[in-house]
Amino acid sequence: MPFIAHLDMDAFYASVELLRHPDLRGKPLVIGGRRRTSDTPAEMELRTLRDYTGRGVVTTSTYEARALGVFSGMGLMKSAKLAPDALLLPADFDEYRHYSRLFKAAVREVAPEIEDRGIDEIYIDLTALVMAEAPGAALDPWQRAREVAARIQQAVFEATGLSCSIGVTPNKLLSKIASDLDKPAGLTILREADVVTRLWPLPVRKINGIGPKAGGKLASLGIHSIGELAAAAPSLLVQQFGNSVGHWLHEAAHGRDERRVVTYREVKSVSRETTFETDLHAVRDRARLSEIFTMLCERVAADLQRKGLVGRTIGLKLRYDNFSTLTRDCSLSEPTADAQVIRRAAGSCLKRVPLERRIRLLGVRVGALTPPGVFVATLTRSAGLFDEDLP
Repeated sequence: MPFIAHLDMDAFYASVELLRHPDLRGKPLVIGGRRRTSDTPAEMELRTLRDYTGRGVVTTSTYEARALGVFSGMGLMKSAKLAPDALLLPADFDEYRHYSRLFKAAVREVAPEIEDRGIDEIYIDLTALVMAEAPGAALDPWQRAREVAARIQQAVFEATGLSCSIGVTPNKLLSKIASDLDKPAGLTILREADVVTRLWPLPVRKINGIGPKAGGKLASLGIHSIGELAAAAPSLLVQQFGNSVGHWLHEAAHGRDERRVVTYREVKSVSRETTFETDLHAVRDRARLSEIFTMLCERVAADLQRKGLVGRTIGLKLRYDNFSTLTRDCSLSEPTADAQVIRRAAGSCLKRVPLERRIRLLGVRVGALTPPGVFVATLTRSAGLFDEDLP
């Protein structure tokens, strides 16, 4: 029997900020709006939601803010109406990535079979570890799994000072659900026999993969809970959602999932992008855009270097004020992880896009990735965005 864990860091971004600002503990704190500027102390950027203007969204919030109805993905202006006195800090993704690396390294020391699912969550295959620790022992292997998961939680806390929640079940689908049941600092064991009592009373949206659209369609069919979904005729689900999705809904409602923990996933591209709080003009905001463009290239280069990769395809992404999105790519003669080379190549892509409209989003991507071989930096001088990069 497999023993699969899903580990989810508790209010990760906000918790990292509370490490740096313990005086904010117990207060409703929201992270979002924009990225932290490296030359500005965080305490200078702290303000209340009532003072916010812009179209930013909540990246995450502390549990005190969630109790007031403020959740990730919510517009900050809407959040201000619910919790005007909640505190707001801009996101510092470099710091969050640092703590992400720390907690994953700590987990690997205890249980090396992990699948990286993002900055704040991983799957862990505990099967070999659980069975090796108690071969043929009378102790319930699920109790062994609980002990291993508790060791992982302790290792994460010792390495980072942060708490995490872990769900341990027979498969990935159930573990994802279980890790969210007893937050924060939860450790939830959910066996196949527990599906009826613990899974079926939950709303269908608790199943990862059922979003607002599918949830709304299920509600129109009178299906609100996972138990009601499990009781629905498979033929009805196939008729309404198609063969593949219909069968998946039926299997998921019964807690069945055959996916394995994938310990290696090939990285196909590395990208960084940012959405501006206010649309920027290609000419009037030239200096600000140039600064952001250079920063994105530098961060992409740092990501590549940390992963030990280089890439030949450089891509530019723009989203205009009318929400239309445009991308351009170019290929280098030699793969690179050099920020200046990436910057120059992305600037050449910029010459091929119209800049009459204001810009809402800017992004840089490097693809066609390989491990570094013989590296030749054929381009070394950085040009200023919206300077000589302009047509």
